[in-house]
Amino acid sequence: MVAVLGCTASGKSALAEAMACEFQRIHQRMPTIMAVDSMQVYRGMDIGTSKPSLAARQQIPHAMIDVVNPWESYSAAEFRIAASRIIADHQQRQQPLIMVVGTILYFKALTEGLFAGPSADTSVREELGRIADENGTAALHERLLQVDPVAAERIHRNDRRRLIRALEVHRITGKPISELQQQWITDRPKIDIPLIVVDRPRDEASQRINQRVGQMIKDGLLDEVRRLTAQREGLSMQAAQAVGYKEMIEYLNQTCSFDDAVERIKINTRHLAKLQRTWLRRYDASHVVRPAADQPVESFAADIIRQVNWHTATADVNAPPIAEMKSVQGIF
Repeated sequence: MVAVLGCTASGKSALAEAMACEFQRIHQRMPTIMAVDSMQVYRGMDIGTSKPSLAARQQIPHAMIDVVNPWESYSAAEFRIAASRIIADHQQRQQPLIMVVGTILYFKALTEGLFAGPSADTSVREELGRIADENGTAALHERLLQVDPVAAERIHRNDRRRLIRALEVHRITGKPISELQQQWITDRPKIDIPLIVVDRPRDEASQRINQRVGQMIKDGLLDEVRRLTAQREGLSMQAAQAVGYKEMIEYLNQTCSFDDAVERIKINTRHLAKLQRTWLRRYDASHVVRPAADQPVESFAADIIRQVNWHTATADVNAPPIAEMKSVQGIF
């Protein structure tokens, strides 16, 4: 088992697919690729989440993609339960597994556990949502700055979902969410997974993000969002806040022009990459992949497969029973 990490648009999925094919060529066994991503779990959200192509999924087994409907909510706790079972099954069968980490938070939940936060409170969330609707997310950020400056520094002023959750936790428990999350630091499961990090210069990363957004538009992102929002059930709050979808929904609601929506996607994706870059600094990579500007990331696959000792990868990430997870079902 290995994990491939990197900022958005860095080439993680392409590298993982090349690694899987190279492993199969050498060992005559095709690994499974497991997406560790908060949005690829949603069915129908394909273009904006950069899901692996249908051809890739037909060639290589994939897991944790298209798990729930887009109108359903899905949490880090639920992901941890499902993904832990997949890991345990692959370990038991000694089946190779490659994790592609698109959402660092989900990777943390899987490898470091979850803090015992309170379940979601619909009335509190609706109240905070109304404040954001009337005064903007900056008003939520200002409130959070007063009660939990540590979390306010970490959460972007436009990240509505996480701002609401942080304020909700404080309202229910009287404690800052940043204090509760310290349990991640003191109570970590045993894990020893080779980490492959794809690292690109910031300017190049920004250029790749702009190119990816442009390709998403050409591939029909607007039509995808229009189709999803036209469904009777609509999109869940979490799904509707995904970068790419949120901005297209704003355009469809006539609150901005199409060109403005596209530019906002680029800006928000670059901000996401900045947050990912900050999180990645805390991990000790087994291998760091730094492609030249014109070098295919796939060209690193053979060396990685030869150098990684797959048999030393261990993880004690067995999820607790569902009954024990009820208190954390709505933490994110």
